[in-house]
Amino acid sequence: MGAAQLKSDLQKIIERIDNEQLLQTVYDFLKQREDSKEGEFWKSLTDEQKKEIYLWYEESENDENLIAWENLKKKY
Repeated sequence: MGAAQLKSDLQKIIERIDNEQLLQTVYDFLKQREDSKEGEFWKSLTDEQKKEIYLWYEESENDENLIAWENLKKKY
């Protein structure tokens, strides 16, 4: 999937969200990434936080650990 398709899909998802708090969280996340230098966020994490991220990534490889998109949308 290219950048143009990602932008289009992201815009569609955002248009469907009515939860202002969720929109603010997404905005803050994206804005922080836009303003920071590449790798800056990763460098700011402790070794323990990095280990947790690696563990979460490993766990995400198992489909049983994933939450269906429809269930996530219902929750938020």
